[in-house]
Order: sequence, then C-alpha cells, then structure tokens
Amino acid sequence: MEHSVLSSFARNRLAAYQTVSAHAAADADPHRLVQMLMDAAMERMSTARACIEQGEMARKAKLLHSCVTLVAELRGTLNLKEGGALAQNLNALYEYMIRQLLMANVQSDVTKITEVMSLLGEIRSAWVAIGPQVRKGNVDAPPPPAARGAGLAAR
Repeated sequence: MEHSVLSSFARNRLAAYQTVSAHAAADADPHRLVQMLMDAAMERMSTARACIEQGEMARKAKLLHSCVTLVAELRGTLNLKEGGALAQNLNALYEYMIRQLLMANVQSDVTKITEVMSLLGEIRSAWVAIGPQVRKGNVDAPPPPAARGAGLAAR
C-alpha cells in the first residue's frame, strides 16, 4: 500500500513538472523548479485570458485546469512544519488562488485570472529575489521585504 501511495505521488509530481519543461527541469535545482512552476502557471493564465476573449472555451478550460494543478503543486512544495507564518500565509494564498482559478473557469472571468496573476507575480518576484541566497546555501537569511510584508499575509 505504501508503494502505491508513493507511486501516485511520484506520478502527480512528474506530471506537473512535465507540463513545465522536461529538459530544463532535469538540470534545475529545487529553487529553479519552483520558479519554473510559477512561470508555467503565469504563461497558461495569460493564454487562458486570451482564450476567454476569443471565445475558445474548451482551450480555456484545459489551461485553467493546468493552472490549478501547477498552483496545487506549488502549495505542495511548502514546508508547513518549519516554514512558520510565511509558509502558512502562502498556503492560504495558494488555496485562495486555486478557488479563484476554478471560479474563473466556471464564470469565464478574466478579472479573477488577472487577480491570481498579480498575486502569483508578487510571490514570484520575492522568490526570484531570494534565489542567490538559496543557491549560496544561506537558507537562514530572512526573506526579502516583499515576502515578509503585510502584502502577502493580508490576502
């Protein structure tokens, strides 16, 4: 039974990373993999917005489903035991984004997609900013102001 749970988990994670880029993911460090997930979600959201405007509802639905999967994968990367308040806030924010993407899909609402893109863009900016610290092994460094500030915690 444990083997089947691990296999399912591994398949889900693999599927999420394959949606990003198999070649780039193979050579990427964990920090870069998370950034790739964010970039892929942003790209798909942008395309989904265009699909709504052009009336391509089937394609929009597939893209937003993929976005939900990618944001859920980002949520799954959080270390809730050791991440403190920041990890808890990000967890809640990712959950909110997933709900907004689901509603955007049902309602074909471009404004909900735009909101999620803005939120994820803030997180991505903070993530990119801490990249050099993470790669140097300075994991005890405080997160940049954008990640610590009330902006992310208050949403």
